[in-house]
This record gives sequence, structure tokens and C-alpha cells, in this order.
Amino acid sequence: MKIADLITWFEVWANPAWCESWDNCGWQIEPGVLQEKARVLVCLTPTLAVMQEAIAENANLIFAHHPLIFNPLKSLRTGEAIAEMVRLAFTHNIGIYTAHTNFDQVQDGTADVLAQILELKEVTPIEPTQGGLGYGRVGLLEPFLTLQELLTTIQTRLSPPNLIFSPTADLQQTISRVAVLGGSGASYISAVSKTGAQAYLTSDCKFHQFQESRDCNLILIDAGHYATERPACDRLVQKFQSLNLDWVQLSQKDEDFRQFFA
Repeated sequence: MKIADLITWFEVWANPAWCESWDNCGWQIEPGVLQEKARVLVCLTPTLAVMQEAIAENANLIFAHHPLIFNPLKSLRTGEAIAEMVRLAFTHNIGIYTAHTNFDQVQDGTADVLAQILELKEVTPIEPTQGGLGYGRVGLLEPFLTLQELLTTIQTRLSPPNLIFSPTADLQQTISRVAVLGGSGASYISAVSKTGAQAYLTSDCKFHQFQESRDCNLILIDAGHYATERPACDRLVQKFQSLNLDWVQLSQKDEDFRQFFA
């Protein structure tokens, strides 16, 4: 499959027109690779380490969740990471394409994969957008779990380096309804509280957002940005593999940019 055909296939599923006004979905760098057979390296974040991996693997497309370019650039100068990414992309003929808030909304996107990992049933979006799509997912646990069992399940299945949750007096309380949203989802606390969810799995939550969640009688669980979105990248690789591409692989140089001192 040519890169142009792969992108056409993807955009039927996750239209870049659905991305938010502040976002930047679609082509970040297209150095003239549309007619080449797709050799795709999938990653969460396009970094210099991922670019070097793409060069080593003879890939011609980095397919990323996070945009390389968020805001209009005023200049490109030697020594800047984005400038170096652009230089290497054109030197080695490697395109960079991003699916961000459009990928968050769709079936088998970032939130949907999290819901599947926790085996939630009767799943609906936290905030619907169009055609049954939307941001986040909320659904039922079957069977119900205690809070301790839910936290253990999240730790086991997502392997976050640090799992933070709201203060609670009872780890043995029964949890039946859970909301999930990969990446930075604290702005949806109010919306989640209206869904009847008892616990909300997301990331990048601040001190006072834990307070807000507690005041809403909602257990906030922060598993980190990387751990909550990386699984959807793996699912994307599986979907691309079903298309019989020339080559596709999940990046091994993608990384969580935070470390925790034991």
C-alpha cells in the first residue's frame, strides 16, 4: 500500500477535520513520500530518538499521536529539536503524520482502547461529539471490583511508573462504573461526575483537581500520560498490520518523559 492510500484509509476512520481548533492533526512534514510503499513507524511522540530509529529501520513515515508542531513556527534554527527533525525528515525522505484529537474520539482510539483494557461494558462517550463518537468513555465493570482490585488491575495492565489516586478511607468499596480518558483529562472532571462514574482514570492531574474530584465524590486516578495513551499506538500498529503494509512497527524509542526517584 502506498502512503497516500494509507492516509486516505486512515482519514475515513479518523477525519482530521474533527480535530480541535487549538490542535494540529494531519501532515506535519511531507517531503514527497506519498507514492512510496508505506514503511511505518508508529509512536506516541515524534522525537529525535524516534527519528533516528526511523532512519535505522529505513522507514518512510512516522505516524504519531502527538503533533510535532502545535503552534505556527516563527523560525527554524540550527540546534533546535524541531529544526533538526525537519532537516532529517527531508534528508532521509521520512514523512511525519499526526492523529491527535481526531484519534481520541473514534472507536479503537485512545479512550476506547482504555475502556477495552478495563473490559468496560455498555460503553458510551463522556462527551459525545458526532455519530456516536466522542471524548472519553464510561461504562460498567462486570464483575464489580473493589477500589483496590481496580487499582491493581490498572497497575498490572498499564504498568504506569507511578499511580496516583484520590484520598479514600475504604479501598474495599465496590466500584461498578468507571470513566476513562487517555492523556490530559482533568478538564472533564465535571462532565464525568454527571455520568454516575465512581472512578475516573486519566492523567496529568494537578493538586487542586484531585480536590475538585473529591468534592464531586469521584475517585480520580492518574496513571500518567504515556501509560494511558501508548496502548492505542499498539492497537494502531495492529490495524496497520491488517492492511499488509510493506513494514510497520511500534517505536521502541518512544518513552515516558518522567522518571520517579524511588
